[in-house]
Amino acid sequence: MDYSRITDDLFIGTTPNPRDYDHLRDLGVRLVINMRVERRPWADTHHTPMSLLWLPTFDSPFVPIPIRFLHRGVAAALETIKKGGKVYVHCAGGRHRGVAMGASILIAQGMDPESAMDLIKERRSFADPRAFYIRPRILRFAREWSAQNTDGTSVKSVD
Repeated sequence: MDYSRITDDLFIGTTPNPRDYDHLRDLGVRLVINMRVERRPWADTHHTPMSLLWLPTFDSPFVPIPIRFLHRGVAAALETIKKGGKVYVHCAGGRHRGVAMGASILIAQGMDPESAMDLIKERRSFADPRAFYIRPRILRFAREWSAQNTDGTSVKSVD
């Protein structure tokens, strides 16, 4: 398992195997967000299992990450962090889908989109948050999140 600590509460990496769960637990991770369509999360058979959230997405410019998935992941992440847990987000390589979710979590915590992408790139050098099909999803999430949290109205994404 290859991962990077982005903040004290957020890790981005590759797909963990069940034998990696104890290490994640030792790091304080309480939620694993899986952004891979091609692999369901492995079950955590520990007597106090971590929460696993599967948001199946493709790493493809032809099938964009659904914004509603970013909202779902962010809601779960913020709730976990609020309760003192940490979040591990992954896709296959920790370069695109997991990075989009990680940036969305940072934005929801108050970071502007460019700073969120910069921080992820700084902490995970081969992450590519500015890929031509990833950056627009991050920016759209940021616009919707800002609108939802500025005027109190809920913005529903149709994709």
